Amino acid sequence: MGIITTISTWIIPCFILLVLLTAMWKRIPAYELFVEGGKEGVKMAFSLLPFLLGMIVSITILRSSGALEAFIDLISPVLVFIGIPPDIVPLALVRPISGTAALGMTTELIDTHGPDSFIGRLASTMQGSTDTTLYILTVYFGAVGIRKMGYALKVGLLADIVGIIASIIVVTLIFG
Repeated sequence: MGIITTISTWIIPCFILLVLLTAMWKRIPAYELFVEGGKEGVKMAFSLLPFLLGMIVSITILRSSGALEAFIDLISPVLVFIGIPPDIVPLALVRPISGTAALGMTTELIDTHGPDSFIGRLASTMQGSTDTTLYILTVYFGAVGIRKMGYALKVGLLADIVGIIASIIVVTLIFG
């Protein structure tokens, strides 16, 4: 076993042991606090369920209705003219909404075009250059009860647009 494998195997058990020893030394009821935290986690998970369900239903409707494909067909001539493959648009649109859906689309693109193709590299780069802004806002802001998220939404989506554009430029310059 290499040193990195040994460290990664032992880091979490050692950290847990350190936390337990510290709790014991400071006479803190670690198990009771752990159980209390678990209860709070379950409550939070139930409070987030409606937000997550709404997001999943929205994504499913968008993909199943054919609206996404119709939009792509509409803008394909412009995309081809400026050198952006239309196949990448669904990933660019879904990535800010859902990481799981975006990962599925990335996997689909890589299976179809190959991992070393321009689209495969672009999809991989785009996946790593953007974030699930709407998911993050829904889950984290919903968890703490924040309703006004206008600036965070604008900045998050702007960062996603910059990530998409940067990934297209960088992959085109390096692999295009």
